[in-house]
Amino acid sequence: MERYLAGRRAIITGGIRGIGLGIARRIAERGAEVIVWDLNVTSPEADGDEFKPALVQRVDVSSAKEVQAAFDAVVEQAGPVDILVNNAGINGPVTPSWEYPVETWEKVIGINLNGVFHCCRAAIPHMRARGYGRIINVASIAGKEGVQFISAYSAAKGGVIAFTKAVAKELAQDGILINCVAPAMVETALLSQMTEEHIRASKAKLPMGRLLKVDEVASMVSWIAGPECSFTTGFVFDLTGGRATY
Repeated sequence: MERYLAGRRAIITGGIRGIGLGIARRIAERGAEVIVWDLNVTSPEADGDEFKPALVQRVDVSSAKEVQAAFDAVVEQAGPVDILVNNAGINGPVTPSWEYPVETWEKVIGINLNGVFHCCRAAIPHMRARGYGRIINVASIAGKEGVQFISAYSAAKGGVIAFTKAVAKELAQDGILINCVAPAMVETALLSQMTEEHIRASKAKLPMGRLLKVDEVASMVSWIAGPECSFTTGFVFDLTGGRATY
């Protein structure tokens, strides 16, 4: 596998399992040194895995203080950061908006949207000082379309898309590219948290007739983080099997 990220250092949030673990593995295979942030750093999914990150930190991305402290620790212990992948997120319940628990709404927004802001706010000054950086935010097709019964998730991911576009314009002349990916439903263990009806409805929207695979997300993210993506910023890379054509 071509090691086009050799010499780069990457932070992957939510990198212990699922999509984040897949992204972390692929970026490491491409030659980068990988630091993983997650709330649960003892996930059994990571036990015995051939992939071994250079550093694993327990970080609550919804806390600006924790994020800044963790980022400073990475720079001190491992060195400069070139790549940031904001993947950490939660689904929240599948329920009508008028019945959505207030505390859960705040948690979903806090992790999925505020977490992206906190991580970018910590990383961008560091990247600007070095004149280089690649930031990839994991959004969702729900952020483009709005999906019924997951209003908090849809709102947060829509916010991630708009935030990415705004910051991209701010950084366009600083050597830093910030883009996002908008996957459709992915085959991960998180499907167990969703109703069968919700899964069937989501799959039915995909012209390819199947769910997205983790490796397909990881391949796209690793390409965006690499040298061949050099003139694209503020863009939403869709991974929707033909569902999104805009």
